[in-house]
Amino acid sequence: MRARRRRSLGLRTRLLVIGLTGVALALLVAGSGFYQALTVSTDRTLDREALSSAHEVAALVDDGRLPEALPTSGAQLVQVVDASQRVLAASLGADRLVPVLDPDQLRAAVAGEAVLVDGARFGSSGPLRVRAVAAGPADAPVSVIVAVQVGDVLAARTALRTGLLVVFPVVLLVMAVVAWVVMGRTLRPVEQLRAGAERIGAGPGDRGGARPDPDARLPVPPAADEIRALALTLNGMLDRLSAARERQRAFVADAAHELRSPLASMRVQLEVAERLGEGGELPAELAPELARLSALVEDLLLLARSGADSPVPAHPEPVVVGPLLVDVATDVPGREGVRVEAVRPDRDLTVSADPAELRRVLVNLTTNAIRHARSQVRLDVAAGPDGRVVLRVTDDGPGIPVADRERVFERFARLDDARSRDAGGTGLGLPIVAELVARAGGTITLTDAPEGGLRAEVRLPARSDPAA
Repeated sequence: MRARRRRSLGLRTRLLVIGLTGVALALLVAGSGFYQALTVSTDRTLDREALSSAHEVAALVDDGRLPEALPTSGAQLVQVVDASQRVLAASLGADRLVPVLDPDQLRAAVAGEAVLVDGARFGSSGPLRVRAVAAGPADAPVSVIVAVQVGDVLAARTALRTGLLVVFPVVLLVMAVVAWVVMGRTLRPVEQLRAGAERIGAGPGDRGGARPDPDARLPVPPAADEIRALALTLNGMLDRLSAARERQRAFVADAAHELRSPLASMRVQLEVAERLGEGGELPAELAPELARLSALVEDLLLLARSGADSPVPAHPEPVVVGPLLVDVATDVPGREGVRVEAVRPDRDLTVSADPAELRRVLVNLTTNAIRHARSQVRLDVAAGPDGRVVLRVTDDGPGIPVADRERVFERFARLDDARSRDAGGTGLGLPIVAELVARAGGTITLTDAPEGGLRAEVRLPARSDPAA
């Protein structure tokens, strides 16, 4: 699920998240390191000054020159304490009765540990950092205690820590906004490439009704960077693909066109042989296959023309759909046991389309439905809720699985179910329908029929004024 969530994020968002994560980690490490370094540095400075004062007083004790008021440096408090916790001497401002450290704390301080005590007991406004050294003869040892007021230092550290915790999120927010804008401008050429590729990739076969722009190429950004190089490379590839596609279409069109004459000649010879009674049953057996081959050639020629980069433009005219449905239902060859009926609408519905191409669409859909219907094929039309006209061809056959309904619009698509081309289809009927419907600015979808079977729905632009 996490992988799907990451894939759903856009490139801009992923880059922003990765960048901000890296910056946040860098700020966290740098801030923590700076705070720790500052803490260690100030503690060492305080301890160095305290120990320096303590060693000076210890030297006085060793020399037997202990004054009544001990010398200090700055705001230090100095005491000389004997083994019985009696204060032998103290600096000005230091307590002369109660030692700063209790016996356990004193032992730890003499061992080299810095001890932090509450200074309120000694009239100090903040905590005291205490260091101690041993002094005096072995038979009368004393301890020199030096306490330094660190309230201001701790307050400064707290302010620094709070400032870092407040400033870092603000810095991240500002960087996020700046990075979002900068990355948006940086990735704008990529989005332009995507939009250009989508426009070039659209074609009449897309049921969305999109029209291709055959001469369009990907926009080339002015900056001499990797995106410009990519755009130039892709445009070169598109030129080569366009040339190859044009050669392929020209080959199909030329081949189909050249096959027309020999097929027509073969059909005439078969008809003559059948009338003269020559060849036995062979002419009758070859005639359906020859008709199917001729239909395939005509379909290939039509696809080659309609799918070209510069196809023959359609000639849209106002077409009243009701009479056209009746004509198609009457003219399309039926199949034994299958009834074809057309339901005329209550009012005339008019679409804007090429009449010949629209008729070919309905003929192909009706022929396909007859081939797979069990007993009935129904043609009707209705006004769509989006202002378009919906032409429907419904059969009661086995239908098509939902997963295969897009694939049947591919050329020569063959399904594993009952809808195969064994019944005489060329495999190009529905692809031709998709091409012609897209040329008319419409869409085609396959759905389940209400009574079972398959329903093909063609949505075309409505034409309100047939005389326009």
